[in-house]
Amino acid sequence: MADTSQLTSGVAERYASSLFDLALEQGAVDSVTADLDRFQAMLDESADLKRFVVSPVFSAEDQLKAIVAISEKAGISGFFANFLKVVARNRRLFALPGMIKAFRIIAANHRGEISAEVTSAHALSQAQETELKVALKSVTGKDVTIAVTVDPSILGGLIVKVGSRQIDTSLRTKLSTLKLALKEVG
Repeated sequence: MADTSQLTSGVAERYASSLFDLALEQGAVDSVTADLDRFQAMLDESADLKRFVVSPVFSAEDQLKAIVAISEKAGISGFFANFLKVVARNRRLFALPGMIKAFRIIAANHRGEISAEVTSAHALSQAQETELKVALKSVTGKDVTIAVTVDPSILGGLIVKVGSRQIDTSLRTKLSTLKLALKEVG
């Protein structure tokens, strides 16, 4: 099977860059970011929506109708709603998670911040997010925006990616390391 991650990444970055440029020009970066966060939360909460977004089975027309209905129900309007329609019409919904990620990175860079991807076994409280931002700022020397993804399979702890660096304190990784060490001993 061919590796399409590079293709997806390029598509995602181009679409995200276009959305950011338009939102910046119209002074709507904050509202687009809020809509984008709302849509990402819906993706995280619904396995059905996630499958719909990545599935090539649906026609462009079906995807467009569904995206319009989802946007209206979620209260997503303006640039991001129009952006979703363009993405659906062009059959690029499969790259939407990458577009959201790329938009966040572009917006953070524009604000002079760096972006960190955080994977947690459960949702972080506001206090935990603030504490994590402070810790990352002390390490990087810059303000940090974090995008939290919940993945119960890591069991506990965090996986933090900042640029090319990754800090993995997940329980899954610690257990795997322990298992490997026990195999070497035995």
